[in-house]
Amino acid sequence: MISVEDQMRLENAIREVEDLTSGEVVVVIAQQASGYRSIPVLWALLGALLAPWPLIWITTLGASRIFMLQLVVALMLSAFLSWPNRRYALVPRFIKHARAHEAAAREFLSRGLTRTREKTGVLIYLALAEHYAEIIADSGIADRVDPAVWQDIIAKLTGAIRDGRIGDGLEEAVRRAGAILAEHAPPRFDDMDELPNKVFLI
Repeated sequence: MISVEDQMRLENAIREVEDLTSGEVVVVIAQQASGYRSIPVLWALLGALLAPWPLIWITTLGASRIFMLQLVVALMLSAFLSWPNRRYALVPRFIKHARAHEAAAREFLSRGLTRTREKTGVLIYLALAEHYAEIIADSGIADRVDPAVWQDIIAKLTGAIRDGRIGDGLEEAVRRAGAILAEHAPPRFDDMDELPNKVFLI
């Protein structure tokens, strides 16, 4: 998903920005937010429902033969559409984004971002197959920052990804998120690193 060099660069960036804040930054990169296994089956069933009508109009085939042809159409379409590239192409964009948002929310909870002392954890989530990026901030920082600020970071990140600069885009996102945390959640005298400074690849 990203090179080892980019991964190390991001982890160094996370450590550097967290030295300037009591907040925590976590980066999660997912190959895909969902498998969408049901999508090929739904399209195959739709094709199977439509297949009999031309046969009814232009042939004299019996109901049992048409039913068998429906089964063949359903199986062939399901197999053909199950290849990853075809499967993703069939999924409407709003469904991809909804699944990716749900996955980001799950990662936010599972990575411990809700358990930081001052509620200042920030997740940078990227789902490559869906071409989706999101930043989720816990209440201690989200209440102090205009959502448009996060959207601006996401816009620059997705632009960098479109240009093939995923490592550069993520590093800039980490540093900009860190600057926001440093402004609103400066380091404490008894500050400690509460979460791992690593990039999670899933």
